[in-house]
Amino acid sequence: MISTELKNAIRDIPDFPKPGIIFKDITPILKDAKLCSRVIEAFVNQIGSDKIDVIAGIESRGFLFGLMLANRLQIPFVPIRKQGKLPAKTIQESCELEYGSAILELHQDAIKPGQRVMIHDDLLATGGTVSAATRLVQKLDGIIAGYSFVISLDFLNGKDKLRLVSENIITLVSYK
Repeated sequence: MISTELKNAIRDIPDFPKPGIIFKDITPILKDAKLCSRVIEAFVNQIGSDKIDVIAGIESRGFLFGLMLANRLQIPFVPIRKQGKLPAKTIQESCELEYGSAILELHQDAIKPGQRVMIHDDLLATGGTVSAATRLVQKLDGIIAGYSFVISLDFLNGKDKLRLVSENIITLVSYK
């Protein structure tokens, strides 16, 4: 089962990036090409026949599986990045993190009105970052088709924020 394999591969890093945080490190997954392939297949299987036009990946770990998933589905991938990292004209949205704040940007031409967008990141915590990503997609009149995450920290209740926009929330491993 993919959830068990992932839990065995994910390593906990205590007190990173600051005291009291237990960071869920996915880099051991990236060293296992077969496990990475199973991660993508698990996402594809859970997406099923849902119509998705674009995968939007959140910087930076959301790029890893987000791009692979978009390639597997043969649809475009668009990056959502931190302020100042995208070269063309952008729109911006601020977000509160568990340990600070940030401004996210998306190219103004990344999403066409009416496109169905799945937002992808490696981890869902409080939902602040992905909520800002949602607002960026919506500013461009994109439709949120759902969300996908490798990990969900369910005890932080991030899914509650996302369910206001879409019930389609895919997570491969959850920590209660």
